[in-house]
Amino acid sequence: MTQDEQGRPPESLTGTLIVDAIEGGKARVELADGHTEDWPLASLPRGVREGDVVRLHVEGGDLELEIDHAATRLRRGQAQAQLDALNRPAPAGDFDL
Repeated sequence: MTQDEQGRPPESLTGTLIVDAIEGGKARVELADGHTEDWPLASLPRGVREGDVVRLHVEGGDLELEIDHAATRLRRGQAQAQLDALNRPAPAGDFDL
């Protein structure tokens, strides 16, 4: 979890993270800057799943986390569209090399 040098959460922070993987009591999350961290699963919203987008807001040291269902659906739809494009059949006929 992003914290200051003394291990405290920042006083003010807003952003999103993506849950990359869940294993046991840990969740690997990707932060907005692209790096990943392992967070305790219990620190994330109840019912969180792999691929969920989670909004985070820190104000005065209090951390609030909420699953962003709309952003999660959008992200999953984009991933499915990319997968569908990759799985399209190859064009028929000869091609030049």
